[in-house]
Amino acid sequence: MTTIGVEEEYLLVDPVTGLPVPHADKVRAAAGLGRLVADQEVQYELLQAQVEVATPVCATLEEAGGHLLRLRHAVGVAAEEHGCRIAACGTPPVRHGRPVAVTDQARYRAMVTQAPQLVAEQLVNGTHVHVAVPDREAGVQVLNRMRPWLPALTAMAANSPLWDGHDTGFASWRTVIFSRWPVSGIPPYFRDAEDYDRRVARLQQAGLISDTGQLYWQARLSSTYPTVEVRCLDVQLRADEAVMLAAVIRSLVETALAEAADGVPAPDPAPELLQAAMWHAARYGLEDTLIAPDGTPQRAGDMLYELLRYVAPALDASGDARQVTSLVHRLLQDGTGADRQRAALARGGLRAVMELISAQSTMP
Repeated sequence: MTTIGVEEEYLLVDPVTGLPVPHADKVRAAAGLGRLVADQEVQYELLQAQVEVATPVCATLEEAGGHLLRLRHAVGVAAEEHGCRIAACGTPPVRHGRPVAVTDQARYRAMVTQAPQLVAEQLVNGTHVHVAVPDREAGVQVLNRMRPWLPALTAMAANSPLWDGHDTGFASWRTVIFSRWPVSGIPPYFRDAEDYDRRVARLQQAGLISDTGQLYWQARLSSTYPTVEVRCLDVQLRADEAVMLAAVIRSLVETALAEAADGVPAPDPAPELLQAAMWHAARYGLEDTLIAPDGTPQRAGDMLYELLRYVAPALDASGDARQVTSLVHRLLQDGTGADRQRAALARGGLRAVMELISAQSTMP
């Protein structure tokens, strides 16, 4: 069975005001003191109001879900010990008028020099899913075949509608913020792994990126692991939603590998169509249409059922079909995280939103 790993980023917030607080070093240290967290499972992030967790390599959804719950609990307890909470939201509903402190590492200091205003507004939290691939050549084949599905994944994962105390009108404002970096958005089509490496090297030689960590494509080859890393997801309110998305992504990878082995040509939609489809997904989430891989608009629900049909053989082979189908149905019924944040805002204002994004972060 193809292995997966999941990384999640959380916001640290004041329990009364909901404002981001720069306690990441303290929270990381406190989480690492307990027996629930191993080395490297709680990691640095760009800003001191954020922490990142990373599961071990997992073979099953049950493993991934168990690790996410364990890590969410450990970091949540550590945050409480230092007078704050973790919040599972793609963007902070409210912010300070001044920037949050940057983590004191060389690459982060360099980013401040490169783009100070972008760093100041980089209070965004995502879920990153790593899926194992046989080699880099296979990884490029996967990237080429996943590109048309990235907008649908973004819409499913939308959980960042609020910014500076108001509704942005976007289901995933995080997607818009990330799109401002030099190398971002949907990755281009690559001929092969050599083409991928040559084009990345050219970006570095030109001084446009300092390292491969600044490839902010929504899917990329990992520079550390033999994996494809999908990065288009907002962090999820609940752990089981993150697991569902990881399962869908794994099934897309396995489907892409099967198509490549069978000689099925990879689609190559027009880049302007993919870019606009991603903007549309970030704007509306699942409330409107989505753009299908062939470029036609479809109702969001119909698009998700088409996605499930497309990856059905892979889901059946892994034994995940029933669980994933059930969670996708729940998503369509209850709405995305963005929908639920907006409902909380209408019901009880920003305080209700803060309760939602804090309370649900440790729910199964």
